[in-house]
Amino acid sequence: MLTFERIWQDRRDRIAVEIDTLIVAGWAGRDMQAIEHHIEELAAIGVKRPSSVPLFYRIGTGQLSQTTRLQVLGPDTSGEIEPVIVSLADGLWVTLGSDHTDRKAEAAGVALSKQLCAKVVGTGLWRYDEVAPHWDSLILRSWAVIDGRRSLYQEGAVSGLRSPDDLMTRYSNQPSLPPGSLMFGGTLGAIGGIRPAARFEMELEDPVLGRKLGHAYDIEALPVVA
Repeated sequence: MLTFERIWQDRRDRIAVEIDTLIVAGWAGRDMQAIEHHIEELAAIGVKRPSSVPLFYRIGTGQLSQTTRLQVLGPDTSGEIEPVIVSLADGLWVTLGSDHTDRKAEAAGVALSKQLCAKVVGTGLWRYDEVAPHWDSLILRSWAVIDGRRSLYQEGAVSGLRSPDDLMTRYSNQPSLPPGSLMFGGTLGAIGGIRPAARFEMELEDPVLGRKLGHAYDIEALPVVA
């Protein structure tokens, strides 16, 4: 069960949501050069090229979390910011999330690696129909704290990614998702390359309506014992 504060027009409310379908859209860039960059970025750490793009990974919903402290196995995981679409009974909503992934396992199999770490989502929601007209203006940012230093890790407009309408149509042949569904919508390349961190911070900015959503979590790497 996830809990969100919904923000639309001049209203706010809180809602508890049970998600029964979790989808992660992989290789979801709109620019093929950007996709190729991300493929090469992952290839550098041993991840095989995808069979096609985009790909849609079904993930166990028990992996969804709004934690501020994430425990992972070993030192080889990292976060990546993504726009997230949440389908509720009254329509589509937008938040942000981190497709936290075990990079060592990713080299063996992307689908497997995506099941091994929690998928962290924020606690705020915007109505999708309020941002859809200026969707490409939304900006994603993330920061990583590594060795005590906070650095910009990702930054860019969502115009570099396929639109939610495109992804939802490709996934379900409908420009929407059934209520109770949540879809991660793709990520941006990491500035300086993919690497683990002790803390991951993320932000979705709407410069047209002058607002932001944010979330952050600390990462505790548990020891790997044989």
